[in-house]
Amino acid sequence: QVELLESGGGLVQAGGSLRLACAASGHTPSSYAMGWFRQAPGKEREFVTAITYSGGSTYYTDSVKGRFTISRDNAKNTVYLQMNSLKPEDTAVYYCAARPFTISTKHQEYIYWGQGTQVTVSS
Repeated sequence: QVELLESGGGLVQAGGSLRLACAASGHTPSSYAMGWFRQAPGKEREFVTAITYSGGSTYYTDSVKGRFTISRDNAKNTVYLQMNSLKPEDTAVYYCAARPFTISTKHQEYIYWGQGTQVTVSS
């Protein structure tokens, strides 16, 4: 069993930055890709970004390209999401998730999920 715990959410003004972290514990996944998703009130969960186990490949949804950066530190079993130039439309609960091997943009293909952390961007 893998447990994922997100941290770093909060309230920030538009144009500001936040750094989210996702710490994995338990049976630490090897060769697992990690993803970040978000869900705003009344909307479906949407893909934000993902990274392979090695960190060599990343993928971003168009709306966050150039503003968000995903990274990972496998020695610390932690994945990060640096969010810059935040916009009110980035407001959502952010979830990290893990799946074997390859990146996917589909939330149904992720096995393990964190509880989420709230990000609120005020205008």
